[in-house]
Amino acid sequence: MKKLAPIVLFTYNRLNETIRTVEALQQNYLASDSELYIFSDGAKENNGRNKIQEVRDYLHTIKGFENIYIKESIKNKGLANSIIEGVTEVMDKHEKVIVLEDDLITSPNFLNFMNQALDFYIDSPKVMSISGYSMNLPSLNNYCQDFYIGHRASSLGWGTWKEKWINIDWNVSDYSSFRYDFRQQFEFFKIGSDMPGMLKSQIKGKIDSWAIRWCYHQFKYNLITVFATISKVNHIGISEEATNAAGAIKFHTPLDTGKNTNFLFQVDLKENKQITKEFKAKFSISRRVIDKLIKKLNPNNH
Repeated sequence: MKKLAPIVLFTYNRLNETIRTVEALQQNYLASDSELYIFSDGAKENNGRNKIQEVRDYLHTIKGFENIYIKESIKNKGLANSIIEGVTEVMDKHEKVIVLEDDLITSPNFLNFMNQALDFYIDSPKVMSISGYSMNLPSLNNYCQDFYIGHRASSLGWGTWKEKWINIDWNVSDYSSFRYDFRQQFEFFKIGSDMPGMLKSQIKGKIDSWAIRWCYHQFKYNLITVFATISKVNHIGISEEATNAAGAIKFHTPLDTGKNTNFLFQVDLKENKQITKEFKAKFSISRRVIDKLIKKLNPNNH
């Protein structure tokens, strides 16, 4: 068996979500054979240290993995810098990684799917990442393959390779020219109506997102993501303390309850137009408006 990809977990101040994330990961069939790297970000303010310490106390009780490495940051790096620096650090030792944040529940076969896909597509120049997460798309109910492809990466339980990661321009140094290239702006918009605005907000310092820069790189080089047909990940980070996606209902999806541990992939990757259409609709302007209205009308359902 090929060496399994290390798991990289990023945590902050949410003890309950962290416990649920780790307990689900411990139930994975390949957990005991996998190395786990945990990065714990520091507090933004002194009065936030207690919650972070509670999380760190729990982290040091974790068992069930081949090796566990914990790195605690003294200062607050923020989610974007934590992930960029943490993944880069692990990539110095490994050729591939599987990345999770502290608000993701995984199915027992999540690591099976991720490792098999990472091994299968390691030499594919077109595949930028593997996603264990999949949105609840109507066409997937009758879809017979174990995977499908998309043009927008997911940050909810993903994996990639060192060769792909080290080529990212996190400064987006070409943004000044991209900003006035309206054809390219429109093409980026077609991937998701939120894409151009998020990138602009990132450049202006209004948001702190590694994922929008990751997605821009994928768009710029016309790369793809391989998604699990039946989601191996579910997102639980919808509380007010969530760094991203608080209250977003479009991420709710059925979690794989099957026991399949062997997945079939294809070298010849063909896009399913209907799935792509349904995927894009999740990020349409109308869908985003609906999400905001539901969040506003039902503030206690987060």
